[in-house]
Amino acid sequence: MAFKLGPRSLLNLRGVHPDLVRVVKRAISISPIDFTVIEGRRSIARQKELVAKGASKTMRSRHIHGFAVDIAPYVGGQVRWDWPLYDQLAEVIKTAAKLELVKVEWGGDWTSFKDGPHWQLPNVSYPDPK
Repeated sequence: MAFKLGPRSLLNLRGVHPDLVRVVKRAISISPIDFTVIEGRRSIARQKELVAKGASKTMRSRHIHGFAVDIAPYVGGQVRWDWPLYDQLAEVIKTAAKLELVKVEWGGDWTSFKDGPHWQLPNVSYPDPK
């Protein structure tokens, strides 16, 4: 079954770098499980809120400049947080990135703060604007 991004996911991709948008769109077209884009580009106020809650660890988030998205599995009509689904999605998104010739980094591969929904373009290839 081919999935497609819903209106909310498409809205959440506004302001996200086109290369990352291409990866997300390719991923949904090849994914065996549905997913939703929870968040894309963030305001500084939103980032401060997430840091205050402990949901983010930095004010230098790649979301602020549109270089990151948060994606979650959408199963049975609801967002799911069980880790094995994020591992499944990781394979799909990494494959989509290779097909689109775009390097990506997954928060689930981090050692200090595992962030399963988080995907970003690497700072080396996509530096933050000055």
